[in-house]
Amino acid sequence: MRTAFLIIVALLAGGCSRPAPAPARRTDGQTTGSESARSTASTAAALSTLLPPAPVWNEAMDEVAAGADRFACDLYGRLREKPGNLFFSPASIHTALAMTSTGARGATLDEMVAVLHLPESADTRLAAGDLGRFYSQANSPSELAVANAVWGQAGLAWESDFRTSLAERFGAGFEETDFAGHAEDARQRINAWVAERTRSRIRNLLPPGAVSDLTRLCLASAIAFKGQWAGQFDAAATSPQPFRLAGGSSVEIPLMHRRGRYDHALLDGFQLLALPYEGHDLEMVVLLPREPDGLAAIEDRFTAETLEEWRRAAAVADVDLWLPRFRLDDRFEPVRELEALGMRACFAPGAADLTGMTTTERLSVSRVIHQAFVAVDEEGTEAAAATAVIANAPAPPPPKPVEFRADRPFVFLIRDAHHGTILFLGRLSEPKQ
Repeated sequence: MRTAFLIIVALLAGGCSRPAPAPARRTDGQTTGSESARSTASTAAALSTLLPPAPVWNEAMDEVAAGADRFACDLYGRLREKPGNLFFSPASIHTALAMTSTGARGATLDEMVAVLHLPESADTRLAAGDLGRFYSQANSPSELAVANAVWGQAGLAWESDFRTSLAERFGAGFEETDFAGHAEDARQRINAWVAERTRSRIRNLLPPGAVSDLTRLCLASAIAFKGQWAGQFDAAATSPQPFRLAGGSSVEIPLMHRRGRYDHALLDGFQLLALPYEGHDLEMVVLLPREPDGLAAIEDRFTAETLEEWRRAAAVADVDLWLPRFRLDDRFEPVRELEALGMRACFAPGAADLTGMTTTERLSVSRVIHQAFVAVDEEGTEAAAATAVIANAPAPPPPKPVEFRADRPFVFLIRDAHHGTILFLGRLSEPKQ
C-alpha cells in the first residue's frame, strides 16, 4: 500500500508598491549569491531546518484535531459538488491556513478561527503546528512526514512573533525571497521544494504566473505517507472485476482480494470497514453504500460526529474483502469553498488584516493551491511459507465471512486510529477517470 503526496500553498499578494529587489537570504542571516539562491540545493539547505522535538499528545492537540476533523467534513461537503473522483488532505489544508492565521488579526482572524474550528486561545491554536511534528515521529512502521515552509519577500519587515511561531511550533523554515524582482526564479525554487518533499510525485505545483512581482509571501504545507497493510494482499489474488458506476454502467478494474479479520459495521444503507496499517496506529476507513447510486446518502450525513459514531459501531468480524487497486491525482483551488464556509476577509484586498505578518504592506491571500496524489496497490507485500502436519479432532465449520465488495463508488479516509485525526479524505466514483 502506498498513499498520498500533496501540498497546499497560500500565496499572499501586497499592494502596488514594491520593495527594492534584494538578494535571497537564509534565516541564519547569511546572504547567498545569485547563482546559489536560484539553485535547488540552496532552497533545500535554507528550508531543511530540524523540526523542534515531537510533542507528547496533549489536551490542546486534542482540541485542535477535533476542530480539524470538523473542518475536513465541512470542506468535503462543499467539494462533493465537484463530479467524479476526489482526493485531498484536510490536515494539510488546515495546517497551511492555521499557519496563515497566526498572522491574521481582527475580523480576518475571527473568520479563520470559526471556519477552521480553531480554539479561542491564541496559544492553544498553535497546537495546530504540534500535530505535524507529532505525526512526523520516526518510531512508526509507516512513513508519515509533514513539512512546512515559508518564502517571504526580502526587504519587508516581517514580524518576529510571526516568524518565531512558525519556526518553533510548525517547524517552518523561512527563506527571504525576491518575488518583486525574480518571481519566476522563486516559483521554480518553490516547485523544487515541493518535488523534494513529495518524492517527485508533484513536480510543478505552481503553474507559470502563479506568483508575480506583487507576491510577498508563500506558505506551504506538504504531507507524505507510505504504509503497508497490517494484513497484506497477495498480488496473485488480484483479478479484473466489474466496478458498477452510479449511472448504471460498469467498467472493469483490478480488484484486490483477501480474507481477514477487520473492524466492520453494517449501518443504515452502507457498510464501514477499517483496514489497519502495519503498527495499527493509522487506518483506512471505507464507507461503502449498498447500491452504486447510494453515495450521496452517505455524504448527506457525513460529519465528524457521525463518522466517529459509525466508527465506534464497528466490531471485529471475519471479512471476505475486495478492494480496488487504484490511483488518483487531484488538483484544485478551494477559495470559493472556503469563502462559502465563511472565510472571506482574508481574500479581500484592502480589507484583509494580516498585520501580524508585516505592517509594511497590506497583504491579502490571493490563491490557495492544492494538489494530491494517492495510489492503492499491493506494494510492500511479503510472502512466507511453512508446513506442519498436525492431527486434531474435527472442528465446527467456521462462520460464513461478511462480504465487503468495494465494486461501486465509495468514500475513503486515512486517519489516526487512536486520536481520530483525518489525514486524507477522498471518493472513488470513476476508477478509470
